[in-house]
Amino acid sequence: MASFTLHGIPVSRGIAIGRAHLLTRAALDVKHYLIPEEQVEAEVQRLQKAIATVHKELQTIWNELPKDSPAELGAFIDVHALILSDPMIAEVPLDIIRTRYYNAEWALVTQIDELSSQFDEIEDAYLRERKADIQQVGERVLKVLTGTAATQLAGSSTDEATGRMIIVAHDISPADMLQFKDRAFGGFVTDLGGQNSHTAIVARSLDIPAAVGMFNASALIQQDDWVIIDGDAGVVIVDPTATLLEQYRERQTRLIRDRKKLSKLRKTPSITEDGTEIALLANIELPEDCAAAMESGAAGVGLFRSEFLFMGRTGVSHKLPSEDEQFESYRKAVLAMKGRPVTIRTLDIGADKPLDDAEQTALNPALGLRAIRFCLAEPQMFLAQLRAILRASAFGPVRLLVPMMAHSFEIDQTLAMIEQAKTQLREAGQKFDPLIPVGAMIEIPAAALTLPMFVKKMDFLSIGTNDLIQYTLAIDRADHEVAHLYNPLHPAVLYLLSSTISIGTKAGVPVAVCGEMAGDVRLTRLLLGMGLREFSMHPRQLLAVKQEILNSDLNVLAPQVKKILKSYDPVAIAEAVEQLRGE
Repeated sequence: MASFTLHGIPVSRGIAIGRAHLLTRAALDVKHYLIPEEQVEAEVQRLQKAIATVHKELQTIWNELPKDSPAELGAFIDVHALILSDPMIAEVPLDIIRTRYYNAEWALVTQIDELSSQFDEIEDAYLRERKADIQQVGERVLKVLTGTAATQLAGSSTDEATGRMIIVAHDISPADMLQFKDRAFGGFVTDLGGQNSHTAIVARSLDIPAAVGMFNASALIQQDDWVIIDGDAGVVIVDPTATLLEQYRERQTRLIRDRKKLSKLRKTPSITEDGTEIALLANIELPEDCAAAMESGAAGVGLFRSEFLFMGRTGVSHKLPSEDEQFESYRKAVLAMKGRPVTIRTLDIGADKPLDDAEQTALNPALGLRAIRFCLAEPQMFLAQLRAILRASAFGPVRLLVPMMAHSFEIDQTLAMIEQAKTQLREAGQKFDPLIPVGAMIEIPAAALTLPMFVKKMDFLSIGTNDLIQYTLAIDRADHEVAHLYNPLHPAVLYLLSSTISIGTKAGVPVAVCGEMAGDVRLTRLLLGMGLREFSMHPRQLLAVKQEILNSDLNVLAPQVKKILKSYDPVAIAEAVEQLRGE
């Protein structure tokens, strides 16, 4: 068989080499047939029994989680259990059986397809990829219904002498990952998924090379094929030549050696060659992520995405996390960081994922009622979250970060609601930090272009480069038709970045970058040269970025970057940025 290469989405660094092991799936393509009226309740009970069986499976998996498992695994299993309990899964398919006389499998798939289409409309990339969780839960129930409950690896034993096992699947759930944890398991290749899919998050937490979004990899790759995963590039090479295999083995050995060297930098202060201190913080999704942040030597949490607490609750608005539930989660993170600051971002979802089923999905969610717009439109929900964050600030340094602000009145209304939340807590006799810093995410071009009104009223700024690039270039990052236009080095993006850092710094307002650019070592020196002094990224990226900082001299970088910012030639800019790392 001739060698061929597949291109997908890089989600976890490193190189994996091994034999392909295909993971069979209970496809959502099932038999469709109508059942007689007298058998309706028996069919309803068959589906109910399958759902109950999956509940038990998930509970057993959760109870048997190895102590050294990443915290994300337990959390994602909890999410799957929540989805399974949701009336949209647990009750609506039963109604479909009773009213349309569909067989159980058909009824379940009909509802899964309906929910999946709703998730396709979501603008937020993290939330949109929760569609995969619903489909994974559906597949687990289908496996019970069809009698294929055990997720099987196609035969063939792993030959330790010749290579580790590379899992190739259409998609894989966090629960299914557990069965491979103690095996000679080197990496993942999946047809589905994106940067924020659970497969990607767990791959990063396990520090396992993975490439997702490969579309038809599971159809093209055959059992026992030799496979190379280049996690940095999101490339999978199938049946490589002997020469190519040897080259990647050498690269893999070099990467492992470099990783070991990086680990020695954990306690090294993050200071440039010219003596400038740079703050390196971690982005987290769960309080349990704080362990990885501490292990990487992070100076704090620069972005706690609070949306995760609201996940897995589709269609059950009455089950939104209570103030106390949120408070416990925030407090856990604050305590885990042992005195280091924790920046908590307020809820960043909206009309693209209605909390009430009666609400209409926005026609263009990216430009709709989302983030702070949504929170200001739902004051009681917002006040509950603000009180929870404020209460957590009594246990350690907390910073409150507000997403997607662009208007002066949004700033004023948000600050007024924070004061209202403080008053409510005082009246209730609850402790909080009265001087909690309040910051704005700069992710809309309008905000970057009117920064003076932000620096007058906010204590700090954090640039969300993912959305800033998306809005500046008017593209949807998740749309494969235009994804190639997503370019962090576009002159307009660089102008907005540099001017935000410059204006904030001159006003004495700290500026951070918490988007993907912060963790990209190819851009570290560019951002340093712009004047950035605070980076926030996934904990796994932190030491590599620190190494770049330790080898940088701002006196050399600043004039070079100033010259780059004057250019409008994309090729020249890319070459100049690459040359920064050669200094």
